[in-house]
Amino acid sequence: MRELVSKLNKASDAYYNGQGEIMTDYEWDAMFDQLKKLEQETGTVFPDSPTHNVSADNVAGQKEKHEFPALSLAKTKKATDLVKWAEGRPIWLSWKLDGLTLVVTYDNGRLTKVVTRGDGHIGTNITNLAPAISGILPKIKYTGHVVIRGEAVISYADFEQFNMESDEEYANPRNLASGSLTLKDVDEVKQRHIHWIPFTLVYTDDEIQSWGKRMDWLTGEGFKVVDHELIGNPTIQNIQAEIDKWTLRVTNRENPYPVDGLVIAYDDTVYASTGSVTGHHATRAGYAFKWQDESAETELDHIEWSCATSTISPVAVFKPVELEGTTVKRASLCNISECKRLGIGGKGTRLSVIKANKIIPKVIKVLEPVGPFMIPEKCPVCGSPTEVKESEASGTETLHCTNPACPAKQLKKFARFVSKPGVNVDGLSEQTLQKFINMGWITEYADIFHLAEHAPVLRHLEGFGDKSTSNILHAVENARNVEARRFLFALNIPLVGQDVCTRLLGAYNYKELIEKARTTNDPEVFASISGIGPEKSASFVKWFKNPENQEHIDHLLPELNITQEDLSAKGNKCEGLTFVVTGDVHHYKNRNELKAYIESQGGKVTGSVSKSTSYLINNDITSTSGKNQKAKSLGIPIISEDDFQEKFT
Repeated sequence: MRELVSKLNKASDAYYNGQGEIMTDYEWDAMFDQLKKLEQETGTVFPDSPTHNVSADNVAGQKEKHEFPALSLAKTKKATDLVKWAEGRPIWLSWKLDGLTLVVTYDNGRLTKVVTRGDGHIGTNITNLAPAISGILPKIKYTGHVVIRGEAVISYADFEQFNMESDEEYANPRNLASGSLTLKDVDEVKQRHIHWIPFTLVYTDDEIQSWGKRMDWLTGEGFKVVDHELIGNPTIQNIQAEIDKWTLRVTNRENPYPVDGLVIAYDDTVYASTGSVTGHHATRAGYAFKWQDESAETELDHIEWSCATSTISPVAVFKPVELEGTTVKRASLCNISECKRLGIGGKGTRLSVIKANKIIPKVIKVLEPVGPFMIPEKCPVCGSPTEVKESEASGTETLHCTNPACPAKQLKKFARFVSKPGVNVDGLSEQTLQKFINMGWITEYADIFHLAEHAPVLRHLEGFGDKSTSNILHAVENARNVEARRFLFALNIPLVGQDVCTRLLGAYNYKELIEKARTTNDPEVFASISGIGPEKSASFVKWFKNPENQEHIDHLLPELNITQEDLSAKGNKCEGLTFVVTGDVHHYKNRNELKAYIESQGGKVTGSVSKSTSYLINNDITSTSGKNQKAKSLGIPIISEDDFQEKFT
């Protein structure tokens, strides 16, 4: 029992604080159930037992006592327990979101604090991070005192994206979410795309005695609350039918966020508040249902080393097994530390695998290792030497390619090349690009237009097939016809964004522009073009003079049919004037179209209001936005789109 308590607490500490995963949820649940059974048999409970204590996060910062204790829910894997608990009363079913609980408070219509759950009684004040977490509203209509509990989660898509680009691969979205809230830099946290989803209204000055109506109240205040459904007659048949329906939603990936079960709560909040507190559970506050994970034994065929932007990550490829109604034959091993923890060997190693939370294939145990675990000495994409790095924060070991020019490290550049503002290869995602780079199909931009050569293999890749292959190849063919401005933008030239491309092509034909950049001895040859200057000119010239870039351009140009719009000014109705455009537009398709018109008439568009601004265009003239206030303070006219058209068209 002592050993179980120690292992469980150590794993919980890592789990709640964004450290490397020490054990899977599957292993933790099994140990927890074993400990609970031993406690019942012996009548002994250690003071630090996780069965009677809420696991706490160790987020650094100002500690704060909760106004209302944030206790955890009792859990079961049996639908019959839910029926017994419901006592025939109407209940609500909702997702048990797998993230980090945050308690959010409002007073006088404004956000006053955001506190982590901590140990359920004392948490950490992280109000400073609120602007970085979507879903936490800065203000609401209601002017009384409000306390809301919700879960900070990261979607599977954002998690996979982050792991592709990060130096340290996280085990799951929950681990990334908890680790992100230990950071202090708001901008860095914002890049993690954390969403806060309210799952209960703890308190409001108004008396609302129905859980469902409380959720409606939150929705009315502008919050996007957790999905929920009423079970008016909680019989075993009704509850089991709902569990089956919601489980199917998980396996079909209808919910973008990770969940590790379901929660039921009484609709009658007065009755729910009459329960007692047993250990760290409020007996009537709710009941959690966790799925019984289905495991299967299989045999490792090989470890595939997958290259992302920053890391080379191990993936177990094993003999196919049936799990949760699907065939599974691959599972990420995350990093070298996880491989060592599991004791992974070579070909023939016996494994036990599950689909964690019904979604992510996971190796939970090595049953019988065969041979040594081999770490590649060369990058599988470019063949350069590899090196193992250890994170100072968590001690996690990850593998990296030493070649800064490795195509796998250029993923972001390839993604910009195929993006809509670039050559626009519709449907070619970063994940798919990464796969093609790892397979050696893409090493430079021109290779994208030769993907048809790999069609026979592509059609049989996991996740593809005839239709998706045809869609990708069709999109590639469409992308061969590209406008010159989008072509230049797609090349990822430092300091050369869409506006710079527009200005350069307003002065030169794209062929002349490229030739001049290649042959000139003057890095500031384009500096005299309005809005370019010496720094951007030098960057543009330097890029085209690079021999490797020249070679890539020579390979790429024959693949494309490049057209060029006449971007020179066509009139002088806005000549000498500087505009700032903000808010929605109605007469033009978007703000870019309005901007293009102004520039075609000799005007200039900037992003911020200053003394040199001639007009601020905003259809909401009475708005109290920062730009409107700045314009008023400087005496700059604020005009609507209608006013603009009357004056300048």
